[in-house]
Amino acid sequence: MMILIPFLLLGLFLILRFLFKTSLLLILLKKFQCLEDWLHVHQLYRVPQFNHLFQENELYVKVSTYLNSLPSLEDSDFTNLFTGSKSNDILLHLDTDQTIRDVFLGARVSWTLEKSENGGARVLVLRLRKNDKRRILRPYLQHILSVAGDISQRKKEIKLRMNVDSSSSGENGRWRSVPFNHPASFDTLVMDVDLKNKVKADLEMFLKSKQFYQRLGRVWKRSYLLYGPSGTGKSSFVAAMARFLNFDMYDIDLSKVSDDSDLKMLLLQSTSKSMIVVEDLDRFLMEKSKNVSLRGILNFMDGIISCCGEERVMVFTMNSKDEVDEALLRPGRIDVHIQFPLCDFPCFKHLANNYLGVKEHKLFPQLEEIFQGGASLSPAEIGEIMISNRSSPTRALKSVISAMQTNAGAKSRRVSGDGAEEIGGGEQGGLFSREHSVRDFRKLYGLLKMGSRRKDEPLDLGSAEKDGSN
Repeated sequence: MMILIPFLLLGLFLILRFLFKTSLLLILLKKFQCLEDWLHVHQLYRVPQFNHLFQENELYVKVSTYLNSLPSLEDSDFTNLFTGSKSNDILLHLDTDQTIRDVFLGARVSWTLEKSENGGARVLVLRLRKNDKRRILRPYLQHILSVAGDISQRKKEIKLRMNVDSSSSGENGRWRSVPFNHPASFDTLVMDVDLKNKVKADLEMFLKSKQFYQRLGRVWKRSYLLYGPSGTGKSSFVAAMARFLNFDMYDIDLSKVSDDSDLKMLLLQSTSKSMIVVEDLDRFLMEKSKNVSLRGILNFMDGIISCCGEERVMVFTMNSKDEVDEALLRPGRIDVHIQFPLCDFPCFKHLANNYLGVKEHKLFPQLEEIFQGGASLSPAEIGEIMISNRSSPTRALKSVISAMQTNAGAKSRRVSGDGAEEIGGGEQGGLFSREHSVRDFRKLYGLLKMGSRRKDEPLDLGSAEKDGSN
């Protein structure tokens, strides 16, 4: 008998070695777990992707974040692989009909990603033993929220969400998202320092004003109008706002909105801590769309439906607000107006320093004289000329001079042809202006402190000193 023991031990060793080198042991463990689960009664909990109003379920987002961080996701039979925001990042994501297991306080649970029968939206299904329900359910969900919050804080990535046609919406709803990696920030923007600080102070105060808005009985949101010719930096300014706030951006393409109700639904499906952006609103209104009415846009801006969600910033851009209905511009719908004019000489010097590394040049006096004569280009046009000629600052400045002279000549020909009185004249707007009204600055903070403003005086951060000019 003693002689057989070494042979038995050797045989057992070989069997275990074989099991560990193959998948047989794993298969046996899974079969045992299935048998054990079959002997218990289980409770199921569903976490749908959208609620009954088609708003994204925050719990679904947090559970997804938690599950995608579990080590057991790597041990699953299959999963999705994606690249992250960095080229060397590989991310794992749960796939439809995939089940992963988790352990909490000694209890085993499982999650399965399924498709809902209504509209193809996704549903996360939690499965746990019924006799573990009272002991672990609430602590487990609190654990998920805590872990997901920590992950989101560490890996906060701004998303740009874009609406799709209602006919194209499927399991992911009306919004499609991509990482928002625009490099613009308030530090890189070429704009007047005082104006930049006013906008930053306004945004910072907004973020801290939840209790103030609640005390007033007002919705915690703020709206901005950015207006000026194309190429003057409105889109870069929007990107800088999003990065400063660390808010996701919802870019609404009105041409893909089917009707007023559809526009309301898009707003309902946006989340708190977000920026709602509508670009070129004046052009859309001039086209007189049959799908979305002016009344629908007004209700979108400050109607009852706009109250369904807090901590939102709404941004509208226009080339000009002169032809826009006054009802769109009143306080409450638009709180802050910021003008983006064509480039002036101080702005040009900032651009030359940024693009060419030139603070002074012998051609600057000639350029200043051209600017004073009323000729100008947009910052985007000047920036493109400088990029194309960045190897030679002198050639770049000469190219800018030539382009401005050509532009001024074209303006003169248009004026002589149609009899218009203005040739790029009038006061230069306030985005790059060096002077800003103290009264405007006080109004900015007075609005937040007093909660009131005369309806005929919208806050215009982008206008120069107006006292005594009318």
